[in-house]
Amino acid sequence: MKHLTEFVADHKQDTGCGIFAVCSAHPLVLEAAMRHARDTESILLIEATSNQVDQYGGYTGMTPADFRRFVEQMADSHHFPRDRLVLGGDHLGPNRWQSAPAAEAMSQAEELIRHYVAAGFKKIHLDCSMSCADDPQPLTDEIVASRAARLALIAEQTSKEKQGASDLVYVIGTEVPVPGGAHESLSELAVTSPQAAKATLAAHRHAFEQLGLSDLWPRIIGLVVQPGVEFDHTQVIDYQPEKSLALSQMIEEFDTMVFEAHSTDYQTPFALQQLVQHHFAILKVGPALTFALRETLFSLAAIEQELRPAHQCSGLRDVLETVMLEHPEHWKHHYHGNTDARRLARGYSYSDRVRYYWPDSDIDEAYSRLVKNLADESIPLPLISQYLPLQYVKVREGRLIATPHELIINHIQDVLHQYHAACLGTSPSH
Repeated sequence: MKHLTEFVADHKQDTGCGIFAVCSAHPLVLEAAMRHARDTESILLIEATSNQVDQYGGYTGMTPADFRRFVEQMADSHHFPRDRLVLGGDHLGPNRWQSAPAAEAMSQAEELIRHYVAAGFKKIHLDCSMSCADDPQPLTDEIVASRAARLALIAEQTSKEKQGASDLVYVIGTEVPVPGGAHESLSELAVTSPQAAKATLAAHRHAFEQLGLSDLWPRIIGLVVQPGVEFDHTQVIDYQPEKSLALSQMIEEFDTMVFEAHSTDYQTPFALQQLVQHHFAILKVGPALTFALRETLFSLAAIEQELRPAHQCSGLRDVLETVMLEHPEHWKHHYHGNTDARRLARGYSYSDRVRYYWPDSDIDEAYSRLVKNLADESIPLPLISQYLPLQYVKVREGRLIATPHELIINHIQDVLHQYHAACLGTSPSH
């Protein structure tokens, strides 16, 4: 398998070359990604975040070792070669423990890194940017870098203990606003300045040298910056190349490094392609994939209501709304405004807080009933045209079987196609 450092070398030779990371733990999203990567004979980079997967289970209930087993079992079941699978850890640091003093939070972060590396994760994003309970706000570059170096040392030691040598690659830095989509409405977004990016690199380089880690610097393949792309609940700030031109040119001075762009969800296909060409060559996508999943399920629920009497329907939409209202912890700090605004956000927001609720047993039962109701007999073509027009074209052309499962997978793959095309420097085709 081509090592991730080789992708950076490839990009330095051909700026149309990039990679993208699938940031989701949802089984249907991962199935769609594995089947897409299998059919396109691509490397598949799957990343778990520090709040999703940690030594205590995270919000998925999975430790890093659990997550690896889960992904590898899925790969086997969908005939995707394990040797084309790369696992990454995103925003690894003290972020989950910000309410604790820094010493305690960093102790937890060290254990987090040990678990990720011991489980075989190869791409490690070191992010110590967020202040802990007894920290200044914001943190200085020097504090952030020294903490990242501490975690890198643990990662290297763990890797060498497990396999005798280290082939880990690292990403450093963080974006602004906070990860996972902005909490508030956006109107303007500050692009990282070249000076700030260079200061981040200089501070990290010095901190790594202080701990005797100079040799791993060529394995730091990515720097996270803000290229001016973001989304909130109802709008997307599109990439504007002219605003990040100086930043884009700055990374050309570094032979072994590209930029990693977070929150690229919902960018246009052309914008994604431009990002890669301008050295934002590692693209992250997550909420856009579960948003596509939610779109398909809502459409299938509408089709179900046309085909079945009300007492036989799954009531997926109502069940989802009920559970989200009964357990508001995943959305109440994100969605604001009056009752109607919050209701719309729960169902349709780009930030897709719905993704935290799919594992709920009541919602999962409604989903299973929905799929069963629509799998018993063929879905009429006019209803597919009405509610899933992109899939309708493929069904009519004989390229897609109109079962609920295949319609879901295909709509998620519509998003994956855009990223795959951007990373090849081509226009997406379906």
